[in-house]
Amino acid sequence: MNPALSLAGATAAFVGTHLLMSHPLRRSLVARLGERGFLGAYSLVAFATLAWMILAWRAAADPSPAWVAPLWWWPIASAIMLAASLLLAGSLVRNPAFPHPGARPEEIPPPCGVFAITRHPMNWSFILWALVHISLSGSARNLIVAVGILVLAVAGSIGQDRKKGRLLGPAWKAWQAKTSFLPFAALLSGRVPWRAATPNWTTLVLGLAFWAVVTSLHAPLVSPLGDWLRR
Repeated sequence: MNPALSLAGATAAFVGTHLLMSHPLRRSLVARLGERGFLGAYSLVAFATLAWMILAWRAAADPSPAWVAPLWWWPIASAIMLAASLLLAGSLVRNPAFPHPGARPEEIPPPCGVFAITRHPMNWSFILWALVHISLSGSARNLIVAVGILVLAVAGSIGQDRKKGRLLGPAWKAWQAKTSFLPFAALLSGRVPWRAATPNWTTLVLGLAFWAVVTSLHAPLVSPLGDWLRR
């Protein structure tokens, strides 16, 4: 099979199974497998399709991308990725969107930290990742993966709001009314005070550490910045 087609198939499988198992098929699968069985099956499918993506990505080397971002854009892209890293780190603490099997619908605390910026900070970290990578390189394999992750993050946010609305009812509806999908929209509209968006130390430390490690591992290898630094 053509390497690019294999990568496209792997990406479609990863994105499609994630969305299907997270939303329309979740209820029936949980009824058949139980919560733990479903989580096991979900993890197995996710890891299998992700492994396929990684192998296909390595095989689909594209030495001549349609575009490569100019040197001045790379520091800006890195700053955006720092913001994405902070959103990702902040989303790991007290995220009301995480599954809580058997939990009763209760009022969700007022949004603070990254949740004051957007109620989907994890998905927005992936959206920013995808947009930044699309802007940096027009290689076929980069575009296939980045567009796939972009679709997954946007569709996943929509599906998550619908699913949590069914499961938590008024509690999630109230949370939606206080927050926003678009970053900073709730802050600009006055629904959330700006002081609520102040990140805590955990978010800052984890986000900065993640950004520093990932940047040091791969940014010089895939950008013209690496060639410039080696001169």
